[in-house]
Amino acid sequence: MIKTTMKIDGMMCGMCEAHICDAIRKAVPAAKKVTASRSKKEASFLTEEAVNNDSLKAAIDATGYTCLGIESAPYEKRGLFGWR
Repeated sequence: MIKTTMKIDGMMCGMCEAHICDAIRKAVPAAKKVTASRSKKEASFLTEEAVNNDSLKAAIDATGYTCLGIESAPYEKRGLFGWR
């Protein structure tokens, strides 16, 4: 699994977070656990394979918000209480 985190400027309310999540789901249909936080100014999601950052940035920018950066890193699901 790969966790992609995006820095996004312009989110002001819960509806803004919902718009970002919807845009991510449309741009990356395979995205799982899509979340957005206006207080952290970021959104994140999980995928099996790497995503195209340019198309993802374009999808966010098209909604009227500004994508400031995208980072992807391997994600390992942890078991109960973080034990392996």
